[in-house]
Amino acid sequence: MSQSFPVLPLRDIVVFPNMIVPLFVGRDKSVAALEAAMGADKEIFLVAQLDAAEDDPARADLHEVGVTATVLQLLKLPDGTVRVLVEGRARARIAELIEDGDYLTATIDAVEDEAVEGQEVEALMRSVVSQFEAYAKGNRKMPAETAVQLGEIEDASKLADAVMANIQVKVADKQALLVETNPQKRLEMAFALMEGELGVLQVEKKIKSRVKRQMEKTQREYYLNEQLKAIQRELGNADDESDGDEIAELTQKIATLKLSKEARTKATAELKKLKTMAPMSAEATVVRNYLDVLLGLPWGKKSKLKKDIGAAQAVLDEDHYALDKVKDRIVEYLAVQARTNRLKGPILCLVGPPGVGKTSLGQSIAKATGREFVRQSLGGVRDEAEIRGHRRTYIGSLPGKIVTNLKKAGSANPLFLLDEIDKLGQDFRGDPASALLEVLDPEQNGKFNDHYLEIDLDLSDIMFVCTANTLNLPQPLLDRMEIIRLEGYTEDEKVEIAQRHLLAKQIELHGLKPGEFTLTTEGLRALIQRYTREAGVRTLEREIAKLARKALRQILEGKTQGVTITPDNLADYAGVLKYRHGLSETEHQIGAVTGLAWTEVGGELLTIESVTVPGKGAAKLTGTLGDVMKESIETAFSFVKARAPTYGIKPSVFQRKDIHIHLPEGATPKDGPSAGVGIVTAIVSTLTGTPVRREVAMTGEVTLRGRVLPIGGLKEKLLAALRGGIETVLIPQENEKDLADIPQNIKDGLKIVPVSHVDEVLALALTEPVTAIEWTEADELAALPPAVVAGAPTTGPGELHH
Repeated sequence: MSQSFPVLPLRDIVVFPNMIVPLFVGRDKSVAALEAAMGADKEIFLVAQLDAAEDDPARADLHEVGVTATVLQLLKLPDGTVRVLVEGRARARIAELIEDGDYLTATIDAVEDEAVEGQEVEALMRSVVSQFEAYAKGNRKMPAETAVQLGEIEDASKLADAVMANIQVKVADKQALLVETNPQKRLEMAFALMEGELGVLQVEKKIKSRVKRQMEKTQREYYLNEQLKAIQRELGNADDESDGDEIAELTQKIATLKLSKEARTKATAELKKLKTMAPMSAEATVVRNYLDVLLGLPWGKKSKLKKDIGAAQAVLDEDHYALDKVKDRIVEYLAVQARTNRLKGPILCLVGPPGVGKTSLGQSIAKATGREFVRQSLGGVRDEAEIRGHRRTYIGSLPGKIVTNLKKAGSANPLFLLDEIDKLGQDFRGDPASALLEVLDPEQNGKFNDHYLEIDLDLSDIMFVCTANTLNLPQPLLDRMEIIRLEGYTEDEKVEIAQRHLLAKQIELHGLKPGEFTLTTEGLRALIQRYTREAGVRTLEREIAKLARKALRQILEGKTQGVTITPDNLADYAGVLKYRHGLSETEHQIGAVTGLAWTEVGGELLTIESVTVPGKGAAKLTGTLGDVMKESIETAFSFVKARAPTYGIKPSVFQRKDIHIHLPEGATPKDGPSAGVGIVTAIVSTLTGTPVRREVAMTGEVTLRGRVLPIGGLKEKLLAALRGGIETVLIPQENEKDLADIPQNIKDGLKIVPVSHVDEVLALALTEPVTAIEWTEADELAALPPAVVAGAPTTGPGELHH
């Protein structure tokens, strides 16, 4: 006969008949079902969910068989949940499930147990009770009287249900036993499940016992070791090998490494101190760190050097285009080392603007010689301890960068690149540039003393290479170096470098496939002319990367299959033109001269402008000029005043006019001894009204006698002239010898004229030759004011003359 009950779905629990269970109910439907049961005959149907995570179970989410139960007690808690005590009555199967308002109602059919009897069932019941007693002993959470109570049950069905209610097994196993109607089979299932649980309990017991024994053993060993150390400290004769694995390892390293005599003595003394210290003390940490650094150095470990000069030349040629003079000097340096097996000689210092390949040249030298490569940037280093190390007088002291990088290299003869050596700082913490003297001096660095190690280190096998943008270095440090200049690249060299290295690199970095991105030679040349103005190739590489990004975006958007960049479509990808290629002036100008300047980032064109203004023969200077530049202007102005008639200038003009000299880009500081001839030309052009040729640039300092003095940075200045479209460059006569080091393509692209006197400069730079005038003392008197000519006395303040 079917009956209708409110349904209470259960999560992670199966209730058996005759079992009293407390439940916590929180779901609204479940609370409503309990309230409906309490309002009727307190009868409810309990059934387990298939998925415990389901909050609103339907018919498909519930097991088919459950139990009818009576609600014994119900208590509502302050948080809204309900604590209920239920007692299972009998098995039942869901016939129909109805959603009755706020809760589920089930029409159920009773499930009757099959009748079993006989000696086999009796024996099985005894076995189950005996097995449960063994299970209860192994599970400490179970009360001891539970096994006694089960032994008093005589019904096979009730016994199987009671056993399953008290053992910890999966919900699926309990549900399977609930569904089974044959009590004998239920007993067999319960027996099998208890057998498995007993095995698990025994394994857990073994693991706990083993862990406990291991912990006791570890503690015992710790206490014994501590006692042994205390006894050894008291006796003062501890055995080297008995002070733990760390001490044994350090002892073995000291014995096997090829330490110097001084280093071995120091390491042995420090190890002896370590043995007598408490392991966790601060002093022990300091000593342990010291030994780690000392024994971590590459004692006796050297890379096998390559002595094939041809292979070295091939490596340098492959990695760097042009720079022939530089590469020749490096290969000569390597040739001497290969023959003599010694590094005695000056330290190489690569000096040049950013982006010309100084650091990568250092990497190529290491690759060519087979040395490990170590780079240390010195930019911003102000503390002498960064070079020499800190003294071991406090916790946290460290060795210097030389020792640290030597340890990192793992070789006693690496190539050590000291990058940006001109960026060293200096303050109250010391002078790191002076500390480098001992490192870089071949006569001293065989016994370099680091403050942290306190022993002499041999640095003579290390190949030191320095890089710098300028020679703004202390003279003693500069004296220990051989300067190799990298002035910059011509336009043709930049094209080759881009095609050989930069394009392939950027295509790979941007994930472009062959044929998707092409930059023609003409497009590349236009990119160099219109978008870059630098000595190196760093900006060029950024511009190529910009083109590659835009091309990749168009390809991924499906607008094109591949991009070919030519001068015609370059602006579409690179943006608005940044520089005008060629001459800055379209016609000859009066008082405007193109000078040449050297900067840290290469050569630059420098415009010098001058005009006359009413005044009394003074020079007005603007353009953020340095002291050297101001003196050049004063010298040039005095020279022109002294030689005025020679250049067709009436000296009387200085009684009525001032000269205003300006160097554009006023916010940019300008200084240097090379603008004298340009200033003279600008002043003469202004005072005579003669235009200066727009295609002529000049460099050189001037004296009061009109001599043109030599200058530095010739190649950088000539490169700037070539980039700016200048045709003729006037250089000092004494710099003519430097033309031997200038690449032929620069000399082919420019007309270079050496000059020794200002007169030669003016003859070449002005559009018309200057004509000397006769100027006598009578002319001078005629140009003076009448009162001065008559000899009228001057009137002093507060005086009246009649």
